[in-house]
Amino acid sequence: MKPEEIEEESFRIIDAEAGDHGWPRSEWQIVRRAIHTSADFEYAQSMVLSEDVIEKGVAALTSGAGIVTDTNMALSGISKPRLLPLGCSVSCHIADPDVAKQAKAEGITRSIAAMRKAVANPDNRIFVIGNAPTALFELLRLMEAGAARPALIIGLPVGFVGAEESKNALASDTHDIPFITNIGRKGGSNVAAAVVNALTILATQA
Repeated sequence: MKPEEIEEESFRIIDAEAGDHGWPRSEWQIVRRAIHTSADFEYAQSMVLSEDVIEKGVAALTSGAGIVTDTNMALSGISKPRLLPLGCSVSCHIADPDVAKQAKAEGITRSIAAMRKAVANPDNRIFVIGNAPTALFELLRLMEAGAARPALIIGLPVGFVGAEESKNALASDTHDIPFITNIGRKGGSNVAAAVVNALTILATQA
């Protein structure tokens, strides 16, 4: 089978096994991609999308918003050819020497230092977090301090310490920022990248 045939068959299987999932068509494209990249149907129940996030996310992408991720894995998983016609850049600062230096000097995680660097660039308006709860907590703190106003947050950190709590904090945030997240410990850079790719497909079809 060709790659596109494998993907098409995968989605057919997902649709069949998910049954009457209750998601609207556009939102199901996001959830289905999360399931596709993880082979985990729990995302059909655990994903949380803010009101009108598809329309707002597509608008951010079509306006050429810069995308920043918390890991190089998420960075590599985001389809650059799909972003090209939209004019969106994508970056990750976790391995930047100045970020490592700042983290060591201040006794903070590199994820926190990388997030501070990311928000300092006004072109970065879409934040994609698939690994570090500290990155998501720091972004929420910077928003509270008035230092960041994202156009979209994709918050899907994974793990046992702070992951679920950071996503709960995002979902209960009062800043009216569009977001896509999930309930629980599951997540990951691959899932976060898949969500970006799903939105990018919707944006290029708009």
